Amino acid sequence: MNTNVETFSPDYIVSPGEILEETLEARGIKKKDFAEHCGRTAKMISEIIAGKAAITPETALQFERVLGVSAALWSNLESKYRLKLAEKEEHERLEQHIEVLANFASFIGQLEKRGFISKVNSPAQKLSNLIKFFGVGGVEALDNRLDAAVSFRKTQAFKSGPYALNTWLRCGEIKASDIDTSPYDAEKFKKTLLEIRRLTRENIEDAITQAIQLCAKSGVALVIVPEIKGSCVNGAARWLSKDKALIQLSARGMSDDLLWFTFYHEAGHILLHGKKDIYVDETESTHSKMEKEADTFAQNSLISKDEWWDFTKMMDWSVNAIRTFADNTGIASGIIVGRLQHHEKVVFPGAKAHNALKARYKWDENEQTLITK
Repeated sequence: MNTNVETFSPDYIVSPGEILEETLEARGIKKKDFAEHCGRTAKMISEIIAGKAAITPETALQFERVLGVSAALWSNLESKYRLKLAEKEEHERLEQHIEVLANFASFIGQLEKRGFISKVNSPAQKLSNLIKFFGVGGVEALDNRLDAAVSFRKTQAFKSGPYALNTWLRCGEIKASDIDTSPYDAEKFKKTLLEIRRLTRENIEDAITQAIQLCAKSGVALVIVPEIKGSCVNGAARWLSKDKALIQLSARGMSDDLLWFTFYHEAGHILLHGKKDIYVDETESTHSKMEKEADTFAQNSLISKDEWWDFTKMMDWSVNAIRTFADNTGIASGIIVGRLQHHEKVVFPGAKAHNALKARYKWDENEQTLITK
């Protein structure tokens, strides 16, 4: 007697009932006789062949004993078949809601180009990819999340489009999930900020790599996500859990003064403010108390009050004076230029030489990082 169990494994998905019918025909076994051997009714076997009834684990074991085809194979065929049917039904449901895509039409290509979602042609599949991107179970859950995004925008009076902003924030969550961080430690983070200050003088490729590593050791995930079309945002800060904070930068403007000021501004939110809110900082900052506090924190972290007073009392805004001050304080000259511009000490168009002190960046799509321009 042959006791070997066959391991037929098709590379295509079909109804397990079709496989059963073909097997019975190939062996010359009548359905009625097969049903008797399995201890099942002929009606049930017919329903399985027609795809109306599922092959249960118990039935799969009976098929193995009678046909010598493993129960695991029958169960696997059944599982794949039911999943295929569910995918077809889901695709049909999504086709009824493709109007949702209109909210993402202007920037869905960016998500595809950056690898957050795969590029497809079918509108229903595009919607399916968006649902997966946002980490929700279906179109209804996506609608709820998008409704919350609109309400969030209205509550905070953001200028960014709600869908673009929510999408940009979601990109940050995804990138942060790939960064392993130690449990958050406020004191360690403060020391980290002192170390990162010296990195402002290094080339941006090395500086960002080191800053990400340093932040992770103190419980903060640092990510850079170039802005999504319609999201007029410089950065954001929030808590992903009680032990993991996120600082997300858009690198908008692509210059060292704005990049590092935004980083320290977001760091200020992490250190000074609560864990329940999302702090989104747009290109035109608000005048709320917390935003002012974060601005002050960033200014004083980059250049102390005493250092700034000693520099400004000289009333010398020349390029040489800025370079000397930068060398003495250990920060990038561009940061000093940016602050002087903010206080209207150096204005354009007569400050071309000053503006040249700023480091300029661009986003490398292949490496997914900032590089020196």
